Amino acid sequence: MSRRIVIKAGEATVKAELNETRTALTVWESLPIEGFANTWGDEIYFSTPLSLELENGHEVVQEGDVGYWPPGKAICLFFGPTPASRGDEIRAASAVTVFGHVVDDIAVLKTVTEGSKVAVHRSE
Repeated sequence: MSRRIVIKAGEATVKAELNETRTALTVWESLPIEGFANTWGDEIYFSTPLSLELENGHEVVQEGDVGYWPPGKAICLFFGPTPASRGDEIRAASAVTVFGHVVDDIAVLKTVTEGSKVAVHRSE
């Protein structure tokens, strides 16, 4: 069964499809989740009440990946290079669990500013 979520950050809204990881299931079961955006290059991340272990961690991710970053208990949206990136890669601050992928045009995420409200809920 495909699980889809809606992420609203500031004025930007995107849908993402979750994968089959334990992390994705835990996030799904914990929705809705709200927070406030932090930005780090072309990454948005926000703290959550979740405390999850790293699952199949990746430091280099793909454009549109949705990850969970255990040190910050944060959900991360990757849409371009970060300050840690080398060349054209997209690199997280440290390993993240990739648990989904944005299925919409991620360019709208570039409009999100520091402190914007972020809300994640199940797609209808």
